[in-house]
Amino acid sequence: MGAITGGQFISRIDQMDTEIWLDGQRVKKPLSQHPAFKGIMKTKAALYDLQMVDQASMTFESPVTKERVGLSYLQPRTIDDLQRRRNMIERWARSTYGLLGRSPDYLNSVIMSFASSASYLQGKENCFPQHIQALYERARDQDLSFTHSFVNPQVNRAQSYFEMSDKPISAKIIDTTNEGLIIQGAKLLATQGGLTDEVLIFSAPRILGDPDEAFAFSIPSDTKGLRFICRESFVGGESSFNYPLSSRFEEPDSIVVFDHVVVPWERAFFYCNTEVAEDFFSVSSFHPFTIHQVLTRQVVKTEFILSIAEKVVQTINVGEYLHVQEKLSEIIIGLETMKALLAKSEQDASLDLWGYMRPCLKPLQAASSLSSKIFPRFSEIIQLIGASGMVALPTEKDFHSAITPDLEMYLQGATETAKNRVKIFRIAWDLTMSSFGTRQTQYERYFFGDPVRLASQLYRKYPKMTGMEMLEQLLDP
Repeated sequence: MGAITGGQFISRIDQMDTEIWLDGQRVKKPLSQHPAFKGIMKTKAALYDLQMVDQASMTFESPVTKERVGLSYLQPRTIDDLQRRRNMIERWARSTYGLLGRSPDYLNSVIMSFASSASYLQGKENCFPQHIQALYERARDQDLSFTHSFVNPQVNRAQSYFEMSDKPISAKIIDTTNEGLIIQGAKLLATQGGLTDEVLIFSAPRILGDPDEAFAFSIPSDTKGLRFICRESFVGGESSFNYPLSSRFEEPDSIVVFDHVVVPWERAFFYCNTEVAEDFFSVSSFHPFTIHQVLTRQVVKTEFILSIAEKVVQTINVGEYLHVQEKLSEIIIGLETMKALLAKSEQDASLDLWGYMRPCLKPLQAASSLSSKIFPRFSEIIQLIGASGMVALPTEKDFHSAITPDLEMYLQGATETAKNRVKIFRIAWDLTMSSFGTRQTQYERYFFGDPVRLASQLYRKYPKMTGMEMLEQLLDP
């Protein structure tokens, strides 16, 4: 099939019989017409259409089918390949203002990285590297979409906790049959859960090491016994005036429940191997490629945030104040730092054991640790600059009513009409203060996990001895 259009994406998802629950009710087909989902599905469809408009820069030729396929599936062999992938990722990010945390290229990059490192599993117990390769080729050549989950339910986060319940809470293997693995339990936080062709599940056992929790696989979203329980929708409404961002970019998050789900053997990547579960994601190119994709998107998102902040400044004419200049400079510094780290990761890229060009992980780890701190601050800066103007915001209907003259008089800006001023401030509000906006802040804060753990990983793995020779010379002249 090759790269698909937006219409093909929507048609494929609408035809599936995926079990999705929202607000106490099972969602009925077609999903693309449901108020909570149609905005995000339309936005994703536009991404697929974009790769058809500019196939030269958005696609490449499949080595198997010779059809044009999505460039985010490209396994880079050179720095030029790496930069081609980044340019494509940036193109998609710009069309969504960097707000789509789970645009298709994120999981495409995950699957590509798995396939690029599948040889690590060769010869290891209960491991099937050929199944990863098969998934990669199927996903690439059919332009499949994915969600994923690896987080266990937050029952008890103490380090010494060991699950002792009669029925599994965290998803685990409860049996193996001729058909495959039998999975029972749950995983948390599958973003866009139920709105994709497949769900990718992987898990590392907790500190005590339960082999029944050590597995990885991918199955269709409408697999029997699989259900997605969505959180409350943050789509405020269909009006792009009132809800300029949530109406288009709200990504539902869901709990993934496995009720005696059969995972066919050909879908399993590994199982009951705690060593592989603990090591595969650090040995593989998973982290370099996923952080590279995320950082590319976050650079675009920061440019968008800076533009919003500056537009608010211009609209109410507060740019002359030093504290305002200082606050926007924080965003500029964050932007330039992330751009430099992204460039550094490509400049220092190198071939891995299997001949693929990986971006350098050290600057990417620094960027992921930094981003968890600066995005909440960026949100706060916009709130501080907008001040009370972020609160008293009329709706679209107000501008088509008898009170319109009042609004035009009292809500005008220094450089904008009242209606334009409100549109600008509603974008700022939807990004930082609405339920959609606060979810965006929390999402970026914990995108790669606990910020403290990220900092600890960076400290433990970073080469800290490069200046030791200078110090030794000083200590022992």
